[in-house]
Amino acid sequence: MIRINVGDFFENVINWLTDNWAPLFDAVSTTVEAVLNTFLSVLIFPHPFIMIVILSAIAWFVAKKGVAIFTVLGMLLIHNMGLWDATMETLALVITSVFLALIIGLPVGIWSSKKDSVEHVVRPILDFMQTLPAFVYLIPAVLFLGLGAVPGVIATLIFSLPPAVRFTNLGIRQVPEEIKEAAASFGSTPRQMLFKAELPVALPTIMAGINQTIMLALSMVVIAGMIGAGGLGEKVLQGITQLKIDLGFEAGISIVILAIFLDRVTQALAGERKSSR
Repeated sequence: MIRINVGDFFENVINWLTDNWAPLFDAVSTTVEAVLNTFLSVLIFPHPFIMIVILSAIAWFVAKKGVAIFTVLGMLLIHNMGLWDATMETLALVITSVFLALIIGLPVGIWSSKKDSVEHVVRPILDFMQTLPAFVYLIPAVLFLGLGAVPGVIATLIFSLPPAVRFTNLGIRQVPEEIKEAAASFGSTPRQMLFKAELPVALPTIMAGINQTIMLALSMVVIAGMIGAGGLGEKVLQGITQLKIDLGFEAGISIVILAIFLDRVTQALAGERKSSR
């Protein structure tokens, strides 16, 4: 049987992109690094106790008392274990990746909901992105952008993008026809229909997609520690490679605490939007 060299084809494509699109990759790297450093500065600049108060207040107002108490105790434990800076680095990586994923994913999801032809093109691409093993995303990210936090953000962005597109598309398509007809009867333009009728109704579904995007981003950020992205992923990697069981276990607990905080807050936001409809 004739062997089809799929790997050679992708290698040639990546080499061609690396040779011919280097200025674009440099611009992307500079932009992503600037966004990441901005978020990291905001998170690292205040004293840890001040940030704990801020995060707990967010949890209190969004997800009520139980989550706020958990946030206080969990963040104090992270600070006590000496992993506060690494946790803030991970949080900055997640926020940057999700921010960029939403900038790309929400418009693509809206476009897909409006045109079936776009959805037919986007759907197999999203299927491919979701089924590709997470570690494979690190290969082109490293080849195009080298080692460090920036390729980690790009790999995380691509890995966490599909839910933002899918849930936005689904939410807008599920808007009842009665609402669309009522908006049209009042003379709404397509822009008014989207922003004043469809998006508000679809917002709970979109928020569920954002929740899934955040969770995928957090899981990928940990894997991105293998390419020097820093944060808790690097601590977990040190625990594995250097057989530091205590460090690996503590970093794992910190990841769980951060994941629960982000999950409960975003779920509460989605619930509030749903109950306000």
